[in-house]
Amino acid sequence: MPHHSACRISPHRNPANEGVFDVTTQQGTTDLHAMAANLSLPGEAFIDGGFRPAASGKVFENVNPATGAVLNTVAACDAADVDTAVAAGRRAFKEGSWSRVAPEERKAVLIRLAELIRADAEALATMESLDSGKTITDCRNEIGHEVPAFFQWYGELIDKTFGKIAPTDEQTLALILQEPIGVAGVVLPWNFPLLMAAWKVAPALAAGCSVVVKPAEQTPLTALRLAQLALEAGVPAGVLNVVPGFGETAGQAIGRHADIDVVSFTGSTEIGAMFLRYASDSNLKPVGLEMGGKSPFIVLDDAEINEALIENAVMAALWNGGQNCSANMRQYVSAGRKAEYLDKVSARISRLKVGDPLDPETDIGAMVSSEHRDRVMSYIEKGVSEGARLVRGGGGLEGSDGFFVLPTLFDDVTQEMTIAREEIFGPVLGVIPFDTAEAALEMAADSVYGLHASVFTRDIDRALHFARRLPCGTISINSFSEGDIKTPFGGYKRSGSLARDNGTEAMQQYLQAKTVWIARSS
Repeated sequence: MPHHSACRISPHRNPANEGVFDVTTQQGTTDLHAMAANLSLPGEAFIDGGFRPAASGKVFENVNPATGAVLNTVAACDAADVDTAVAAGRRAFKEGSWSRVAPEERKAVLIRLAELIRADAEALATMESLDSGKTITDCRNEIGHEVPAFFQWYGELIDKTFGKIAPTDEQTLALILQEPIGVAGVVLPWNFPLLMAAWKVAPALAAGCSVVVKPAEQTPLTALRLAQLALEAGVPAGVLNVVPGFGETAGQAIGRHADIDVVSFTGSTEIGAMFLRYASDSNLKPVGLEMGGKSPFIVLDDAEINEALIENAVMAALWNGGQNCSANMRQYVSAGRKAEYLDKVSARISRLKVGDPLDPETDIGAMVSSEHRDRVMSYIEKGVSEGARLVRGGGGLEGSDGFFVLPTLFDDVTQEMTIAREEIFGPVLGVIPFDTAEAALEMAADSVYGLHASVFTRDIDRALHFARRLPCGTISINSFSEGDIKTPFGGYKRSGSLARDNGTEAMQQYLQAKTVWIARSS
C-alpha cells in the first residue's frame, strides 16, 4: 500500500483545511469494495493476549450503516468477561511486565505499534468505514495519520516525563514520583472509533497501566484489531484487553468494577453521569469524562465572509455527518450579514456528496444506526414544527437501504428552539442572527454545555474578549479547530470533567503522585 505520507494533513485538527489521500495513488472504489468483501472481521473479545468468545456464548449482529446488511456477529461480553479481563490486567500490572519495565522499553513498543498501524492503515480504514458509515477519506486521514501519531507521540513522551524533588532542609530528601494508577477502564464512542481508542489507550499504556477497553457496540471492529496489533508490537498479554458488548452490561460492569482504578469515558452526558454513580457505588475510582456539546460558531460583523470562512462553517457543523461532540451547529451571524452568509453556506452544502462511504468522492456517509438516523430526523421535524425555516435537506437518501440523512440547513432559528439547545449529533446547521457582539456572546454562552466554540473576527481585541468570556474547553479563532495532539481537549459544565484527553495533560488521568520522604539516619 502507499506510504501514509500521501495524506496531506493540517498541523492542527481542522477538517476544513485537511487534505485527503490522493485517490489516484490509492485504491479506487471498486478495489475498496473488493477489499471490504475479503476482510477478516474480528468478532471475539480480546482478553489476556488472545481472542475468545463471551463467557455466555452470546453474540450480537454488527450492521453496516450504509447498507443495513449484517457484517458479522460479535461477542456480547458482560460482567463475567469484564472480570476476566480485569484479572488479566491486574496480574500483568503486578508482575510488572509492562508497568515496571524501563521507560525506553515501553517507548520502543509504542513506536513499533505506530508503525504496524501505518502498515495496516488501508485495511483498518476500510474496516472502520464499513463498521461506522464514516467516509473512507476521513477514515484514511484519521487512521493513516492521526492514530499512529498518538501512539508515537506518547511513546516518545515516556522517557521525558519527570517527577520532582521538593525543597527541604539538608537532613531530608523529598521525592515526588509519578506512578501508573493500575488498571484503567476505557469506554469509547462510535463516532471516531479507532481515533478515540488512540486518544485514551496511548497515554494509558505510556503511563504503564493495564487497560480494559469497551468499544461502542455499533463499532467494535478496529479496537479488536488494535489489540491484536499491540500484542504483535510487544505489549505483553493481559496489558490491553477489549471487551465488546452493550453499555448496560459490559459498560456498567467496567464502571462498577472494584478492581478498576480509573475510568475514562467519551460519550453522552447522560451516560457520563451514570459512570459517576457507578464510581460512587463501587470503589470511588476517578472518572474522566468527555461528553456532549452544543458548540457555537460566531461570525462577528467585521469578519470577511470569504470561501475559507464558509468552508469552516460547513465543516464545523457537517463534518463526519455532524456526529461530532464539538460540532458547531448553532451558528450566530451578525444580522446585517445573514443573507449573504446563508446564501453562501447553502451553495456550499449543495455541492456535498452524500452516499457510499467507500467512494473516495463521498463527503458525508451514513448515520451510525437506524435508531440514530431516526433520532436526528426527529430533531429536524422538531425544528420545522417550532418555526425554523428549512432551507435545504431534511430527508434521507432516496433509493438507499442505509441510514442516511441529507445535510440540512435551517434559517430563522431562535435561541429557545429545541434544535438550538439540545445536541442533535447529525448533519444539521442552524443560523441565528444577532445585533451586537455582546448579544452574540450572551447567547453563545447560554448553554448547559461548554466543549468548543469558534469565533470569526479581524479584531484581535474582540477575539481575546470572546476567548476569555466563553465558558468552553477549546476556543478556535478564525477557524474551526480542535487543536492537535499537543493541546488538551475537554469541556466545561456538562461537557466534561477536569480530566483532559490529548497533550501531556492526558497522562495525568493514568498516573498518581507518590511522596517519598527520606530522613538522614542519625
